[in-house]
Amino acid sequence: MAVTLAAVAQRAGVSPATVSRVLNGDYPVAVETRKRVERAVRELDYVVNAHARALLHATSGIVGAILNDLSDPFFALVFRGIQNASGDMSRLVVTCNTNGNPDREFTYIEMLRRQRADAVIIVGAGPEDAGYRRQLAAQARGLRAQNSRLVLCGRPKPIRDAPANVVTFDNVGTGRTLVEHLVGLGHRRIAYLGGPVGRTTSNDRYRGFVEGLDAAGLPVDEQLVADGDFTRDGGYAAATRLIESGADFTAIIGGNDQMAIGVLVALRDAGLSVPGDVSVVGFGDIPIAADMIPALTTVHLPLEEAGRQALSLAFAPQGPTKTVTLPHTLVVRDSSGPVRKQSPRRGSARTRKHR
Repeated sequence: MAVTLAAVAQRAGVSPATVSRVLNGDYPVAVETRKRVERAVRELDYVVNAHARALLHATSGIVGAILNDLSDPFFALVFRGIQNASGDMSRLVVTCNTNGNPDREFTYIEMLRRQRADAVIIVGAGPEDAGYRRQLAAQARGLRAQNSRLVLCGRPKPIRDAPANVVTFDNVGTGRTLVEHLVGLGHRRIAYLGGPVGRTTSNDRYRGFVEGLDAAGLPVDEQLVADGDFTRDGGYAAATRLIESGADFTAIIGGNDQMAIGVLVALRDAGLSVPGDVSVVGFGDIPIAADMIPALTTVHLPLEEAGRQALSLAFAPQGPTKTVTLPHTLVVRDSSGPVRKQSPRRGSARTRKHR
């Protein structure tokens, strides 16, 4: 039985008129009231537009691309792949920027469902949160019921049976690759400055870092691991704290290229040379990485190809869901080199197995 407007109003504890105002956006409603209504809509999986519901198999030609931060080169390159592929398919791409806010992500999905979007592509890491995963799986089922499709780009499925296709990278493998490269250059005191805690990409890259150290017979030093955010300023701040701590290190892995660029600047400001005193590596191979001084050693991720693959999966024939894992390549440039016999920093080591 279809969910009614009255059912949503009862769940939210408001009048049907208030629900209508929230959904139509044509009348001011208190923020807390709006949140209650939107939560009830999600929980009941209410499809707002009755006319659209009657046209269940109609298509709009719209693809929604939901991104954490379009100003970040990672997301910009993936989006370019989506945009270029959409032109070949005569699809209109609507871009939604969430700034990493899960609530905003769900709001955009609801808006795109009301517009009968043919597909929704979510780009970037997702929270490692059980409640969030359940909500996203419910949205995937709702999209499938409307003859639409959810594609996740750069993150795994929220739950095993969620009807969503996936384009992803081997983030664990990339972490191992960078550690193997540095260990091969003689580094044993390797710092890791990661991204936001509790996000899929951050967790997987860190796990690859730990696995790489384990394979080399090296412990994880608590002093050499710090969390930040995937920005240049986040990398700069984390590297500055590491330098000022007096810890002993000869190499730093940045959680992505932007963080690694911040690390390069922090080391320069501290009077340390790269790679003479400290080697620096990153993830992603964004265009500016090759233009840094020194040029940044990193793992190349085929970001535009990921966008093209995501759009292709959005319009693949219905059937079992698919996961495409794209390959990565180590790109060695000037920012990594053999370890010096004398480390530029000294400090005591404390080890840990998990973070």
